[in-house]
Amino acid sequence: MDIFDVLFDVLEQVWYVVPLLIIFSIFKSRWFKGVLGEFLVNHLLLKLPQSDYTLIKDVTLPTEDGTTQIDHVVVSKFGIFVVETKNMKGWIFGSARQKQWTQKIYRHTSKFQNPLHQNYKHVKTLESLLDCSGEQLHSVIVFIGESTFKTEMPPNVTYARGCIRYIQQFDEVVFSDDEYSRLIELLNKIKLKRGIATNLKHRQHVRKIVADKESKESIKLCPRCGSEMLMRETKRGENKGKQFWGCSTFPKCRMVKQLS
Repeated sequence: MDIFDVLFDVLEQVWYVVPLLIIFSIFKSRWFKGVLGEFLVNHLLLKLPQSDYTLIKDVTLPTEDGTTQIDHVVVSKFGIFVVETKNMKGWIFGSARQKQWTQKIYRHTSKFQNPLHQNYKHVKTLESLLDCSGEQLHSVIVFIGESTFKTEMPPNVTYARGCIRYIQQFDEVVFSDDEYSRLIELLNKIKLKRGIATNLKHRQHVRKIVADKESKESIKLCPRCGSEMLMRETKRGENKGKQFWGCSTFPKCRMVKQLS
């Protein structure tokens, strides 16, 4: 029996491992987490009274420099709610003004774009295309998964069911019945048709944005709270005059890093 016969016999015995590994890798992928998060939020938003709220999901809109993709848009007589979904776990640190937020899982720390900033472009695009005022549109960020906010978040950044409570707190009618119908019809008309071509165009646009950001000088961020790190200098002691990186929120955060 040669080596090929041995390999064939082994594969016959463990053939089922390969599809299991493929399925496992899909479940662990960022793509699947995103799809699952959007599915769960979609299920939640459908609980809103359909007489007053209309959910439009997976909306890709044209912009001056490409496209922008919105997870969910809820059109109602009380305003338009632009919903961004984050399926994440661990501790989440961030504030409204920070460019990047921090995710911490045990000793592992990573950065991600401030979802409020990410959703701002979505809101402004809809404001322009639907010819609405800024007061009639509301940004909503929904975290799905086993995540915990470790810093105080704005009221429009919520966990799961919190998005329903946030949306329903707006109870003043800002659109007439005719305007409400017109907005739904217009949004369905201007959104790009779902498909491979639309997704490819959007991904190319996203890659360009990322490349442009990486080409610029990056700001050093605090690994503990995500705030900007500043160059500081020791004022006293044996290390007087020595420079180091210190968190800009000191003394609230006392994180320091020595110069490499």
